[in-house]
Amino acid sequence: MDQLQHRKLEPMTPNNNHDNLGKHRSMLGIFVVKFFQNKLAVLGLVMLLLIIGSAVFAPLLAPHDPNYQILTARLHEPSAEYPLGADQLGRDLLSRLLYAGQMSLLVGFAAMASATFIGATMGAIAGYFGGIIDSIIMRIVDILFSFPNIFLMITLVALFRPSPFWLIVSFAVLGWMSTARLIRGEMLSLKKREFVLAARTLGISKWRIIFNHIMPNAIGPLIVAATLAVGQFIIAESTLSFLGIGISPPTATWGNMLTAAQNLTIFQTAWWYPLFPGLMIFLTVLSFNFVGDGLRDALDPRVVEK
Repeated sequence: MDQLQHRKLEPMTPNNNHDNLGKHRSMLGIFVVKFFQNKLAVLGLVMLLLIIGSAVFAPLLAPHDPNYQILTARLHEPSAEYPLGADQLGRDLLSRLLYAGQMSLLVGFAAMASATFIGATMGAIAGYFGGIIDSIIMRIVDILFSFPNIFLMITLVALFRPSPFWLIVSFAVLGWMSTARLIRGEMLSLKKREFVLAARTLGISKWRIIFNHIMPNAIGPLIVAATLAVGQFIIAESTLSFLGIGISPPTATWGNMLTAAQNLTIFQTAWWYPLFPGLMIFLTVLSFNFVGDGLRDALDPRVVEK
């Protein structure tokens, strides 16, 4: 009996806690080393920090008011006063790009957070409980996957007034299915592990087992999926804005800046106007993809260090 009590208390001893802390630090160190060994991931991270930082500090970096119009400067070519040129209303393109980054990144991150929360919750419920609950949720996923997302997004946005809020809601409602499938697969695997069986034996509630014991072990794939989703939602926002049913001017986004630049005359005479918004979309999405790939490799224990 004394030996049994001693074994039960052993995990709480200071030495054991110190070993666990050292183990966690060691795992974190391995993750950091593996991530920074990926040169493309580091490049993506640096570009992301620059893009996000320029959007956050847009009021300090922008040389002009993004909505201030000078008609005499319409389609002004890049110069000292207008580093990236001016648009068809004489507004400084650099200032609008910086402020547009705020809105595009806000929509991307907010939609990612909402869709990830919905998808992770639905996938965890489907994978853990199984049976009829799993069948219902997965059939909903299959039905939503059977329709082209862009058409469903256009329909939802068209039903409401185009605004950042409704864009985020539409993306969250139509963007959670991939995450749900991913987490369901992880849940089906993890719920058979010994630590879950031990938690059931101790009488811990199913919801605590799902969110306190299983979900933390599926956080790696979830982080990777969330990182890649941000780029997808930025492209979706740009697509809808380009089609004229996204965020309406004068609020600037990279997508609606491209919409204003789709005139053939502008393409021929003001090459800088469509170039820079398109370049920002390309670099941002590419950076998120690089970081997502780096996180996937760093969090995957099967990837061996070279």
